[in-house]
Amino acid sequence: MSLSLSQILTLLLCWLAYAVLHSLLASLWLKRSVAARWPRLAPGYRLVFNVLAVVLLVPPLWLTVAWRGPLLWSWDGGWAWVANGLALAAVGGFVWSTRYYDMAVFAGSAQWASRNGAAEDPGGLRLSPLHRHVRHPWYSLGLVILWTRDMDEARLVSALCITLYLWLGSLLEEKKLLAFHGEAYARYRERVPGLLPWPGRSLSEDEARALCAQRQS
Repeated sequence: MSLSLSQILTLLLCWLAYAVLHSLLASLWLKRSVAARWPRLAPGYRLVFNVLAVVLLVPPLWLTVAWRGPLLWSWDGGWAWVANGLALAAVGGFVWSTRYYDMAVFAGSAQWASRNGAAEDPGGLRLSPLHRHVRHPWYSLGLVILWTRDMDEARLVSALCITLYLWLGSLLEEKKLLAFHGEAYARYRERVPGLLPWPGRSLSEDEARALCAQRQS
């Protein structure tokens, strides 16, 4: 059964609400406001942010599953092997790439343990091997997983919303990265594409190391 117009609009509004709330919670303005008004709570901001990011996903994802309908397309035969292989490779890329992140800082536990209430996350510019080819590798891997799934109408609406938000979110995130890392990140952005790797636009290991050293000096 196809989605009604009201169901499509409801799903779109759920994703819009998520995007607005998530962007607001991730903004430097709100982080700095919390740090200024409630300095004792500021070290837990990242932890709370991550919990809310997951909780806020529940309504749109639940609707996407609850309103499952006839498939618009599916990956069959050899294409299913290709699609699932790409998705598994993307999951593997996620797991492998965590070794190049400070996951305690990403989760917020490091800030809480050290009682670091700064709005900016600690640590300098870090470029993993995947960062040498795209500026937002986790977003890129997420898009691979997203678009290698079978699609019905609800999943297609959600996939389009998520794709748009990842693109817009990457632009918002880069404003913060430029503020944190300055010229080093500006040079990095000139050389490396955002979400889709492109021939001739990548960094060698030495070039990536030099950019990170520039930020630290």
